Amino acid sequence: MKPENIILQEKLDTLVEFRGVQKTYDGETLVVKSFDLEIKRGEFLTLLGPSGSGKTTCLMMLAGFEFPTGGEIYLEGQLLNKVPPHKRNIGMVFQNYALFPHMTVAQNVAYPLQVRGVEKSERAAKVKRALDMVQMEKFSDRYPAQLSGGQQQRIALARALVFDPKLVLMDEPLGALDKQLREHMQLELKALHHRLGVTFVYVTHDQSEALTMSSRVAVFDQGIVQQLATVDCLYEYPENQFVAGFIGDNNRFVGTVEVASGDQCSLRLTGGAIVEGINVSGLKPGQAAVGCIRPERISLVHNESAPATALRAVVRDLIYFGDHVRVRCSTSKQADCFVKLSLGDYAASGLKEGANVHLYLHPQYLRIFS
Repeated sequence: MKPENIILQEKLDTLVEFRGVQKTYDGETLVVKSFDLEIKRGEFLTLLGPSGSGKTTCLMMLAGFEFPTGGEIYLEGQLLNKVPPHKRNIGMVFQNYALFPHMTVAQNVAYPLQVRGVEKSERAAKVKRALDMVQMEKFSDRYPAQLSGGQQQRIALARALVFDPKLVLMDEPLGALDKQLREHMQLELKALHHRLGVTFVYVTHDQSEALTMSSRVAVFDQGIVQQLATVDCLYEYPENQFVAGFIGDNNRFVGTVEVASGDQCSLRLTGGAIVEGINVSGLKPGQAAVGCIRPERISLVHNESAPATALRAVVRDLIYFGDHVRVRCSTSKQADCFVKLSLGDYAASGLKEGANVHLYLHPQYLRIFS
């Protein structure tokens, strides 16, 4: 394929584009500082971050309920900055579902068609199809108050899909559900996305929810996207301390860079021990640094077989999780760290609280940041 055709294909595959978008509510503090993002057609993109990080503001600007202070937002090449919400052909699902209590399920789902002037005969067929999508066709004559939270969530989703939008936006739609139902709905949403091929943009502060459903995740903090990547890349290759700590479980080891060579370096920990890892931030000898590593990437080894770089530690607690055991350990002048053991490894180890052990931090998984 010619280079110009590759560029054209990439443009065709981009459904939404944010270019240098900023947002302030008071004229001084930027809630969104400088946001650049391309959303691909058919993907499930999650905007993930803590409260106040700017993720919901970005979603509301895309929906048209907020307008950017600076920058531009495009949908299929059309500038959206001043286009009102009802003219954007975008479906929206809110956390509280926003169903009309005085309308039946069928009337709620038909409402977006009604305001768009769709003929009554055509509305009925589209409503039936949308309810079939979410397996709620038998509930068309009920009112929202007669439905469970999970059922209401499905109706809200059907209403967002009924007019065949190019894009569906979801603002923490599972937040009001209990844990078991929330996990069930995560799988249903993922399956529905695969079946329909519609582009989903989903906002949540729950990292496990993001990892379960998404094609890609944009991790927000303080109005900036810290990293945008597939879920496996975010987990295995975080680009900074914030992402390492926000996505999954993470252990931190504080120290100073001892030797740096290429993308590798050694870290002298506070307390004197030296560990090897990946020099993510391009640090030089003498610079303060933090090493981050996942609990399953630390090996708990017997004292007689411990490598030279293994850390001396004491077992402080054993926490049973059903499919694995977390071992909480203390090391010299560092915060407590956790090691994840399978049940078989735990049974074979004979570990007890107060035992002296060695911890081996696998160098290929220890990521060292400024």
